[in-house]
Amino acid sequence: MKKYILAIDQGTTSSRALLIDNKGTIHSSAQREFTQHYPHPGWVEHDPEEIWNTQAEVIAGAMANGGAASDEVAAIGITNQRETTIVWDRKTGETVYPAIVWQDRRTSETCDNLRAQGYADFIRSRTGLPIDAYFSATKLKWILDNVADARKRADAGELCFGTIDSFLLWRLTGGKIHATDVSNASRTMLFNIRTLHWDEEILELLGIPHSLLPEVKSSSEMYGETTPGMFPSQIPIAGIAGDQQAALFGQLCHTPGTLKNTYGTGTFMMMNTGTKPVTSLNNLITTIAWQIDNRVEYALEGSVYIAGAVVQWLRDGLGLITSADEVEALARSVEDNGGVYMVPAFTGLGAPHWDQSARGMIIGLTRGTTSGHIARAALESIAYQVYDVLKAMEADSGYSVRKLRVDGGTTGNDLLMQFQSDLLGIPLHRPKITETTAVGAAYLAGLATGFWSGMDAIRTMTEDDMVYNPSSESVITRESIAKWHKAVERAKNWVD
Repeated sequence: MKKYILAIDQGTTSSRALLIDNKGTIHSSAQREFTQHYPHPGWVEHDPEEIWNTQAEVIAGAMANGGAASDEVAAIGITNQRETTIVWDRKTGETVYPAIVWQDRRTSETCDNLRAQGYADFIRSRTGLPIDAYFSATKLKWILDNVADARKRADAGELCFGTIDSFLLWRLTGGKIHATDVSNASRTMLFNIRTLHWDEEILELLGIPHSLLPEVKSSSEMYGETTPGMFPSQIPIAGIAGDQQAALFGQLCHTPGTLKNTYGTGTFMMMNTGTKPVTSLNNLITTIAWQIDNRVEYALEGSVYIAGAVVQWLRDGLGLITSADEVEALARSVEDNGGVYMVPAFTGLGAPHWDQSARGMIIGLTRGTTSGHIARAALESIAYQVYDVLKAMEADSGYSVRKLRVDGGTTGNDLLMQFQSDLLGIPLHRPKITETTAVGAAYLAGLATGFWSGMDAIRTMTEDDMVYNPSSESVITRESIAKWHKAVERAKNWVD
C-alpha cells in the first residue's frame, strides 16, 4: 500500500525533502543549507552539483527519518526556486557554468537595452512579464555569450537549459527526461502564456536555440520514473510547480480572487485570477498558476526580492544577532521604529517598482537610534513592501481583499505578522502546516497518481494555526505609510 508522497522542495538557500501522508500531514523531513556565492557585486550563483548532492542527501534523510521504503512512496512532486538558470551537457549532464540565481543582476544592462529598443510591450504581451534580469532569458543569453564554446555547443544541440526543476528531473531520471511545467516555463521570459509554447520571435531576438529548451508539460501528470538504482524500486515523478505557484495550490487558493503571501528569502504574493490572464496596469506579473489536465489557471504576482534575507543580513552582515530567531526579541526591545525606515533594496526593487538601480537604505537615524530600532525597521520593511504589492493587486484584479493567507518561515515572527495585519487592516490566516510549498507539490503529484481522489479530497486538509486580526491599538498612521514611500523614492535610481 502506498503511504506517502515525496515532496522535493529545492529553495534558494536550502534543499529540503518531505514525506507527506494521505491526510496531508508531514510524516518526516530533512533539510540542508548550501553555499551562496557572490563573485561580483550584484552577482549571485549556486553550485549545481552542491544543489544536487544536498537534495539527494535530504531525500535519503527524509526516507530514513520516516522509516519509509521506496515501494511505499506513490510519487514524487518537485517544487523549486524559480528563474534560476542552469545549462548542462546533454550527454554527460555536466554543467557548463554555475547556476545563475534569480536574485542575480548581471544582465541589467541587457534588459535596459531591450527596453530602449522598444521591446517592453512586445515581451510583456506574450510572456506577462516585464523585461528584467530577474527572469531566466537574459541569464541564459549571458551564459551563451560569455562561457567558452557555449553558443557553439548550443547551436550544435549539445546543451540543455533548465530551471532547477528541469535539472532535478533530468538527474532523477538518469538523463531520460528534459522537461518542465507551465508554471516554471512562464517565468523564463521565453514562454508565450497565451499559446502555451516557447515564443520563437523572442528566442530569435535573444539568440537562443530552441533545441536548448525543455518540453513543457502540465503541472500534474506522469513525467517519468526515477532511474533504476536510485531507489530499491522506481518512483514516478508526477508533479512540478514553481515554489510560489505550489504554495498557492497548497493554500487551496483554487478560485479567482483568493490569494496568499509567502514570506521567505523574498516575499511573493499571488492571486488566482481564473482561466484568463489579467494584464497588470500596476507593475505586477501576469503568470501561469498551474495546469491540471487541459485547464490552465492564471495568477497575478508581486515579487519582493528581500524579506527574510534582511534578517539574514542583520545576522551575517551587521552581526546584530547570532541567529534569525533573535530578531523579534531585539525588535521588541523598543516601542516603535523611532522614526527609522529601512528600504532593503540590496538587489534593486521588485514589484510594484521594478527599479534595478535602487539600492538599500536606512534613513531617519539619530543619536538615539539603537540596534533595536534597526531590527524593528528591518521587520517593518517586509510588511511595507507587502502592503504596496497588495494595493497594486487590488487595483489590477478588481477584488477587494478581505483576508490574506500566509506561509513561509518568517510567519513564525509574531511581531511582524501582527504589524502586517495592522498595516493592511485585514486578518492574516496562518495554516497549521506552513510548508505549503512542499504540500502543494505533493498535492499535484498525488492527484496525478490517484493518491488523492480529486480536488475535493485535498480541500478538506487545511486548518488554521493562527489568525492575526487588526489591533484596535495600532499606532500605524497615514504618516507612517507616507514616510515609507518617501524613503522608497530616495532609494530609487541609485546606481548609474
